[in-house]
Amino acid sequence: MNAPQTATNVADAETLMQSVLEAQRSDYIAEGGVSAATRRDRLQRGIDVCVKYQDKMIDALNTDFSCRPREVTLLTDVAASITPMKHCMKHLEKWMRSEKRPTMFPLNLLGGRSSVEYQPKGVVGVISPWNFPVNLTFGPLAGILAAGNRAMIKPSEFTPATSEVMAEMVAEAWDEKEVAIFTGGPEVGQAFSGLAFDHMIFTGATSIARHIMAAAARNLVPVTLELGGKSPVIISRDVDLQMAAQRIMLGKTLNAGQICLAPDYLMVPEERLSEVVEALKSVTEEMYPKLLDNPEYTSVVNERHFQRLNSYLADAEERGITATAINPAKEDFSAQQGTFKIPPTLVVNPTEDSKVMEEEIFGPILPIRTYKDFSETIDYVNSHPRPLGAYYFGKNKDEEEAVLKRTTSGGVTVNDVIMHIMQEELPFGGVGPSGMGSYHGHDGFKTFSHAKAIFRQSSFNIGKLGGMLPPYNSATEKTIKMQVKS
Repeated sequence: MNAPQTATNVADAETLMQSVLEAQRSDYIAEGGVSAATRRDRLQRGIDVCVKYQDKMIDALNTDFSCRPREVTLLTDVAASITPMKHCMKHLEKWMRSEKRPTMFPLNLLGGRSSVEYQPKGVVGVISPWNFPVNLTFGPLAGILAAGNRAMIKPSEFTPATSEVMAEMVAEAWDEKEVAIFTGGPEVGQAFSGLAFDHMIFTGATSIARHIMAAAARNLVPVTLELGGKSPVIISRDVDLQMAAQRIMLGKTLNAGQICLAPDYLMVPEERLSEVVEALKSVTEEMYPKLLDNPEYTSVVNERHFQRLNSYLADAEERGITATAINPAKEDFSAQQGTFKIPPTLVVNPTEDSKVMEEEIFGPILPIRTYKDFSETIDYVNSHPRPLGAYYFGKNKDEEEAVLKRTTSGGVTVNDVIMHIMQEELPFGGVGPSGMGSYHGHDGFKTFSHAKAIFRQSSFNIGKLGGMLPPYNSATEKTIKMQVKS
């Protein structure tokens, strides 16, 4: 429906993006109220284009990662983009309804009525990352379009083949005044983040988020930040270890651990350490009998991140910390054969100042710490920045309650990892360094809407009845006395 947007330099990109922003905002204002039918149509076009381009997305992501399993792309990028759009279409009319709110006494008795109307914000900017580039573009877009907005998208330069496919998809599905996408490097991203959107959502690293937020602040643009952090996994003494190990390593090896919610470190009972290590190794070898030439094991996205992760392992080695690569001997990982694969690696009892405990890992490295008393786990989590996710494995309800009530994180999954993100009616978002605001389902609709307060006054002269109309009199004193009391 429109041509993908490209520019030869940053100045051209800034001019182009500004002109599209103005065109979208003008068209949004001219449209007036956005009907449910229009919103459903825009969402359906998104679903249709995801279905149509699924093979191109598979090929593009495999190119960008040098090895990205077809099944992973279909599950985590294609299906995970379609599901939120379908969910929004199903619940759209209900979400759009005016909400009646109680009116304060005595105005309620005199006919005053209060309500909230959810109004589109206007034009929303989307800055999406490289790890799940399609899902983390089209997922937010579901809530944005359901709320009646227009959208401008800046995808990651780390996955250029996928960005080009998404540019084709956007151009085919929507008019430029509805949704537009802009590819390019960090300079284009910097200019994009400085545009005067009506709202902006950024998914990515905490370090970049500081720059995004500063740029948005210059135009007082409200932001939703979906970041990351070091998500802990706490294993109880009474855990079903085989079940826990399988679910933990599925979450840690999916997309080679390049997931904002991936388990970042384990906390295990001291006396069960060796048992935990053996269980983790066993379940991983079952999933991946071989790794290097296994098309089902994802590569690290590029050399930069490959070197970053290897520097963490080199740091552990220098400190004399035990790092055990799972199933490493069957292939030579120094000969990468055009990929940047790293085997799942367990780092046992790392020191607090080691890189694997200071940095978000975002890869297939899993530190394991031990505890004697369960309270140590709560104290440890609380002494560090609040994570995006927290995970508890066990049957002890007191321990579970302690994790839920005494720690703060974006979300929690009990007896699994990551799975809370798959529930469309649960808000997804972080807290503090792991994010700001949330979306998904109804919460996404509300994030990308303005909740407009509406009060309809009665026909009575309320100012006079309540003594608020000068000259003040005994009615004024009576109203004050009624309200100013303990």
